[in-house]
Amino acid sequence: MQAFRPIDRLSGVLERFRVQAQLHHSGALCGLNHFDAREGHGYLHVLRRGQLTVSHPGARDVPKSMRFDEPTLLLYPRPFTHRFHNPPVEGSDFTCARLNFDGGSYNPLARALPPLIALPLARVSGLDLALELLFAETDQMRCGQRLLVDRLFEVVVIQLMRWLLDHPLEAGVRPGFITGLSDPRLARALVAMHDAPGEPWSVGHMAERAGMSRTAFANTFREVVGQTPADYLNDWRIALAQNRLREGQPIKMLADELGYANPSALSRAFSAKVGMSPREWLAKTSVGQ
Repeated sequence: MQAFRPIDRLSGVLERFRVQAQLHHSGALCGLNHFDAREGHGYLHVLRRGQLTVSHPGARDVPKSMRFDEPTLLLYPRPFTHRFHNPPVEGSDFTCARLNFDGGSYNPLARALPPLIALPLARVSGLDLALELLFAETDQMRCGQRLLVDRLFEVVVIQLMRWLLDHPLEAGVRPGFITGLSDPRLARALVAMHDAPGEPWSVGHMAERAGMSRTAFANTFREVVGQTPADYLNDWRIALAQNRLREGQPIKMLADELGYANPSALSRAFSAKVGMSPREWLAKTSVGQ
């Protein structure tokens, strides 16, 4: 049997699509508190003590109302309207951050996650030390507090992502990017594609990286990820192109980097996927910012 070294499934993605956190609140929340999707932020809430009922007005893909009676982490990776209903006088104790995923709705990590992940802290191994440091910083004012707290929130997000890769079904993650990285064989091919998107990736080449036959790899990939390897690679390349275009990189510089014969080939693939040319998409994106 072929032996493989452990691989880093997250760094290649997070280096290209950063998650930035900003402290939003620390302390008691009393009564009704509203978090509006129109603000454009995701949220990470940590219920430290007390009780919480959270409602989702008009939502179809999450429960209308949920109640929590133990320390719990609630992650909204994308803008999603939610309301906290806390005891009116004594309140409940929270530490919360706003989250911004680079690329917003185009971020492959944010897109792959369900709209809400709610987990008791006791179930997520590896969070203890990061949360201990986070709470120590938010409980008293010290020099550099806000900067350090923001970074610690980002550490908590990465720790949570690690846990999700090992427990995708428990977290309600649908077939896609994360379930693919959760499979040890597929992960080797996916990480290789993430790290070198411009390589001429045939299905045979991907299968070789996974240590599988071509047929077994193609069938397993489609079952676990929910699309063909070629479609996934195209989506990854277009997501990278969108990210680089937002950074000001001209499309003629991206074609070779992303594995296209010329800028026209990249523009055609981009238009087929996004529904508009790179120039039109960038203009629309700039207006929406």
